[in-house]
Amino acid sequence: MTSADPAPSHHPPPAGAGADLGLLSPMRGAAEATGDAAVLQAMLDAEAALARAQAALGLVPAEAAGAVSAAARVEAFDLPDLVERARSGGNPVIPLVEDLREAAAPYGEHVHRGATSQDIVDTALMLVAHRTLGPVLADVARLVDGLTRLAAEHRDTPMAARTLTQQAVPTTFGLKAAGWRKLATDARDRLTAARRSLPAQLGGAAGTLAAFRPAAGASGPRAEVALRLPGRFAAELGLAEPGLPWHVLRTPVADLAGALAFTAGALGKLAADVLVLSRTEIGEVSEGVGGGSSSMPHKHNPVRATMIAAAARQVPQLAATLYASLAAEDERPSGAWHAEWQPLRAALRLVAGAARDAAELVADLRVHPDRMRANLTIPGDPSPAPALVDRALATRTAQAPDGEATRPDRTPAGEITHDRDKAPR
Repeated sequence: MTSADPAPSHHPPPAGAGADLGLLSPMRGAAEATGDAAVLQAMLDAEAALARAQAALGLVPAEAAGAVSAAARVEAFDLPDLVERARSGGNPVIPLVEDLREAAAPYGEHVHRGATSQDIVDTALMLVAHRTLGPVLADVARLVDGLTRLAAEHRDTPMAARTLTQQAVPTTFGLKAAGWRKLATDARDRLTAARRSLPAQLGGAAGTLAAFRPAAGASGPRAEVALRLPGRFAAELGLAEPGLPWHVLRTPVADLAGALAFTAGALGKLAADVLVLSRTEIGEVSEGVGGGSSSMPHKHNPVRATMIAAAARQVPQLAATLYASLAAEDERPSGAWHAEWQPLRAALRLVAGAARDAAELVADLRVHPDRMRANLTIPGDPSPAPALVDRALATRTAQAPDGEATRPDRTPAGEITHDRDKAPR
């Protein structure tokens, strides 16, 4: 060993060192809802729902559905072992079915009956997305409420509008907040629509449902029972019924990708404005809870806005991968489907974190009207900016007891009821 060689490490990595706990991902959220254990439980939920749906249509014994449902508990399975065994077949369902059949004995033969691995993975990822987006939408609702209050409170607070980095004409901070709110409500609407339309996946080996027909000689039309099964399967899981098996018809994933990318960008716009307005030289807003610096203790960094901005820069590229997987060959593709798994999970995590951070940022945001007035060097009248704020907030106008509409956070006489003007800088 020469003097230039690094000294060998005498500290082996701790157990579980391969796990991604988020050390380099402070901007992500929903780690538990999207983690490997959550995905495994979603796959188990899909297998159990399939058995119950088949039992309801007479395709498997009722006792089999009960046995599979009872066995489908994530804690009963060796996750690291499944991860290792999944490599040989290219997906985790193959070893999972082996273990679930053993756990559901003596009804193991009815596990995964007629399904293909993609049915289970696709359905599981739709379940994960559905479960993740519930809390995300709650955070977006908190954000919309916070922006509603902010826009109403600062309806008349003058500030400089800036175009191409330069002061343009006067506006009001309320109008800027109303614009953020519009993007947040647009994101909410797109996420809600995407969540409601997330479908189960069930098609069998080549998307024909052929393996789900009753045995020859069974009563009732054989094809009719198979056609009813996807709807029953979806209902068991609380997902939308698929019109067709969508193994290579990736509209659900593309629609979800679009909603996630839009949401990241919408929240990123808010963050970009906060980052500019909180510059030391401008000082028109500041985060109520800022971050410190490892070398400059005087700094009050806009950490939440920074994390949102980081997420907004990543999600579009992830969405691009998901859109690229639309071009999938044959009745099941090689590679296109597999390429979706990680980008979809990463996009869900980043949007979850951005929605959480945005709601917290707006709830604690400090607005400094004195700095806004001091910075405003362009003469002019900001009207009708306040009237535009009123119009923007009309979609969520509160109703007074006598039915008279009032602007949120303002008395009927128009007095501001929350005083952020005195917030310390």
